[in-house]
Amino acid sequence: MNRREFLTKTAAATAALAARPAGLGARQSANETVNVAIIGLRGDNKGHPTWTARGRGLDHYEHLSRIANVRITHIADIDERHFKSSLPFAMEKWGGSPKPETDFRRLLDNRDIDAVTIAAPDHWHALMTIWACQAGKDVYVEKPISHNIVEGRRMIETAHRTNRVVQVGTQRRSGELLGKSVQFLRDGGLGHVYAAKTVVYRGRDPIGVASDGPVPPGVHYDLWMGPAPERPFNENRFHYHWHFLWDYGTGDMGNTAVHSLDAARWLLGKDEHPQTAFAIGGLYEAGAPTDQQTPNTQYATYQYADGTELHSDLRNWYTGPTEAQGLFVYGSKGWMKIGEDKAQVFLGRKNEPGPTLSSEEQGDAGQSHFENFIEAVRSRKSSDLRAPLEQGHFSTTLCHLANISYRMRRSLKFDGTAERFVGDEEANRLLGRAYRAPYSLPEGS
Repeated sequence: MNRREFLTKTAAATAALAARPAGLGARQSANETVNVAIIGLRGDNKGHPTWTARGRGLDHYEHLSRIANVRITHIADIDERHFKSSLPFAMEKWGGSPKPETDFRRLLDNRDIDAVTIAAPDHWHALMTIWACQAGKDVYVEKPISHNIVEGRRMIETAHRTNRVVQVGTQRRSGELLGKSVQFLRDGGLGHVYAAKTVVYRGRDPIGVASDGPVPPGVHYDLWMGPAPERPFNENRFHYHWHFLWDYGTGDMGNTAVHSLDAARWLLGKDEHPQTAFAIGGLYEAGAPTDQQTPNTQYATYQYADGTELHSDLRNWYTGPTEAQGLFVYGSKGWMKIGEDKAQVFLGRKNEPGPTLSSEEQGDAGQSHFENFIEAVRSRKSSDLRAPLEQGHFSTTLCHLANISYRMRRSLKFDGTAERFVGDEEANRLLGRAYRAPYSLPEGS
């Protein structure tokens, strides 16, 4: 079985979505052009060396431009300055001539657009996805899929009702190594698997302090705030730093750890919510003041109905060696570590070396993930997706549970069927949010 066949079959087996009949925008031929609009472009075009410099929207542009018979027709961004910098850079580097647009809602009325990809802040993911589905567009939405748990369920209901294909940007599911590791566990390589742990160390200082000020020319700030509470403009509430404020982001749980948690859940075979969640952590700034609200050190523990445990160790502050990072899975025969380029197995009490798994292909998981999305847009089968919306909701909910537990400072019991906390109305108030008119979550979506 080759890589593509394995990934497709594994995704089909784990996906909760069923195949759907062709609807609006159904494709009959791989040679027919798929028109895509990207929402959120921001990026650095000067070769800046830091990992935060390049916005995710530029990655969308690069990946889509490399797929045959896909045309990027529009770019939407609330910051017009990017139309004079990042957009010309992308066009020169990867081709295309998309039209700029400041208000993404106008794109939803364009019947020539088949799909949208969303690289906007977390607090916009749900509304953009829901409105796009209602407008008959297929969607690629970045992780985390939602700003809160209620939004995730509404997104799923809308995608089902409108027969839309929605892929989640958890691209590790398109990686060959992770797919091989999943198959190794399904074949009983570790016996009964009872626990997994993710370790993510990413050095990042707190965001510091910034003063409120005037909205920069060309920035459509009301549209940027969208459903979030109205606040004065502040650079620490704007590009990238929004990740670390509760009004807009989900901290590094939703920004970074979600990838590892999604992979761990796939390894464990858990297509369900945990019954308990507990998280501790803190915001450490070495005495320097900061506007940051989310923790930069967070340890979360989850337990499923059958007793299976999942642990997440996330640190942006000072840590041990980077080689301590990775995915760890524990079973009755031994344990394994899945790193970036190989997975190592150790067996028995003496940790005797077992098989070593590696990637035979040098493919780009991110590129493959976008190609998989376009394939599903053409086939009209959400079961073809490697990261369907339901899977993104399970993984994103893990991040929300950790953040709510951290904010409540206590362990939480969660009813996965009702998607509510058991006997804890204070925690239940954090399942959703208030929306600023007119950017409201549609009733029943």
